[in-house]
Amino acid sequence: MTNSALAPLVVDLDGTLIRTDTLVESIVLLLKRKPLCSILMVFWLLSGRAHFKSRIASSVELDVQLLPYREELLEYLQAEKRAGRRLILATAAHKTIAERVAAYLGFFDLVLGSDESVNLKGRVKLAAIQSSVGSEFVYAGDSGADLPIWQQAQAAILVNPPARVARVVRTTSSVEREFSETGNRFYLWIRAMRVHQWLKNLLLFVPLLTAFSFQEYEKIAMVLCGFFAFSLAASATYMGNDMWDLESDRRHPRKKSRPFASGGLPLNQGFVVAGASLALGLLLAFNVSLAFLSILVLYLVVTTCYTWCLKTYVLIDVLVLSLLYSLRIFAGSVAADVLVSFWLLAFSVFIFFSLALVKRCSELLILKQQGCSRANGRDYQVSDLVVLWPLGVGSALSSVVVFGLFICANETQARYATPNGLWLVAVGITYWLSRLWIKTSRGEMDDDPLVFAVRDFGSRVTIAAMIAATLAARFLNWG
Repeated sequence: MTNSALAPLVVDLDGTLIRTDTLVESIVLLLKRKPLCSILMVFWLLSGRAHFKSRIASSVELDVQLLPYREELLEYLQAEKRAGRRLILATAAHKTIAERVAAYLGFFDLVLGSDESVNLKGRVKLAAIQSSVGSEFVYAGDSGADLPIWQQAQAAILVNPPARVARVVRTTSSVEREFSETGNRFYLWIRAMRVHQWLKNLLLFVPLLTAFSFQEYEKIAMVLCGFFAFSLAASATYMGNDMWDLESDRRHPRKKSRPFASGGLPLNQGFVVAGASLALGLLLAFNVSLAFLSILVLYLVVTTCYTWCLKTYVLIDVLVLSLLYSLRIFAGSVAADVLVSFWLLAFSVFIFFSLALVKRCSELLILKQQGCSRANGRDYQVSDLVVLWPLGVGSALSSVVVFGLFICANETQARYATPNGLWLVAVGITYWLSRLWIKTSRGEMDDDPLVFAVRDFGSRVTIAAMIAATLAARFLNWG
């Protein structure tokens, strides 16, 4: 049988042609652009799923060019089209979305989708397919909802279905082709939760360490509990932020590969995991103390405001990021029940402002190399580098000045056995911050400078040397 004589190929959209659900993405986009519609959605849903989809589709328009298409399947469909095969897009998504996808791809002969009164799913979709193309067709799908269609199809194309569904189809239908993805789902969740970003929350231990309370195990336990509380809550905000910023992430050269932006993880599961992480984080924070819980809630409020609007404003975003870093230190002092010094807070404000600017300058430098003039979703232009760069370096040097004043303070002179030994730490801070900015200028900086510091051998050696010098200055009399 030649390709031109093959039965028409009917292709599903959500989860098959693309790695995401257009309804869920449309809901998120609508909430982002028109938050008050969240109230109307309840009434829309009461009128039925078909009506709900129709109202969502008429209220917001997805950018179909940015959807995470399955490239291997696209290549197969294009080859079949060139061979003369008829291709039909049949989906439970609203027809307007399906039509825009079909128009963008340019190789579908017919589009079937849900409308105001019909939710085209399962047996309803089967009836629509048979009415449009007859009883001889091949169907490409991905889920258990497609089983009734596969049972009536001449052959099946399996696109990364659950193992149980695949077993059923293989025993009841002739399989023309299978497309599978073997990625590690657990690893994707680790990436989505940004577990590597938990390193930032080690800042909670700073007040405990600067107080040299190494043997107060109850305080250590409380800070450790606080560490996991902040980490889980932060993971929830990271996932929420990624799901909130799908479109802008998909336009970003590196962020487009994130689990939610790439379609590696489903959004509906993302909301569940994010909610569970947040709940557990708040529970752990309450276990530390009510004051600590209040700080974590403040952190979440500021983070949410940052996600929704503050990150779009030039300089405001980096100021908020530096505040969030300093807030972690303050939270650590509350968890450990130790006073945090004025010097530590002042130092943290300047150094974290510099680190936040490192991150922003790194992103703008990448855009400059790509020939872009401005950042997507943020009020930054590549030309801003001439201002941001000296501002970041100046803030870094200001943190060194604050540290120098701390060394000369009376309380430091009285507390440390050899306070002048801390000048070695000042030299280390100067070197490390200068190294970060040089790496940034070379385009070698990671999205987050703290994560870079952990991965960078030179940074690890410098930080270890500074810790050793601090301990020596505290306990050893060099004079």
